[in-house]
Amino acid sequence: MLGRDRIVMENAVIRATGRYDCTVGDHCLIGPCAHVVGCTVEDEVFIATGVAIFHGARLGRRSQVRIHGVVHIRTALPPGATVPIGWVAVGDPAAILPPDQHERIRAIQDPLDFPSTVYGVPRGEAAMVEITRRLSGELAAHGDDEPV
Repeated sequence: MLGRDRIVMENAVIRATGRYDCTVGDHCLIGPCAHVVGCTVEDEVFIATGVAIFHGARLGRRSQVRIHGVVHIRTALPPGATVPIGWVAVGDPAAILPPDQHERIRAIQDPLDFPSTVYGVPRGEAAMVEITRRLSGELAAHGDDEPV
């Protein structure tokens, strides 16, 4: 669902999945080449160029994710929060970390179980063969979809 008076710029992708709806509130701006999937974006949110917002994330009212920022799976970004250029928000509540903090990001992200959340494949079974089989089946169901 897309709210009123929202702006989605060129080459941005907004999509739901079989497990996660995607909602964008009123008065939001989604910049060029942003990827917004299976998440909730509340009102008056700014999502800059090249941002990635993943499955199950929630972006609070008037939050901002700046150029190439990431909001990881099942992350809750509080109202008014800012993810700086290139930084990563991860967890619930969100820790907002610079990209060079890989080990800290991974420690918070691991229990969120990316393969299960995104692909429906538990971490222990997350071989690429199973992931690609499952995902290709899900995507094939949308072969006749029309872009909006």
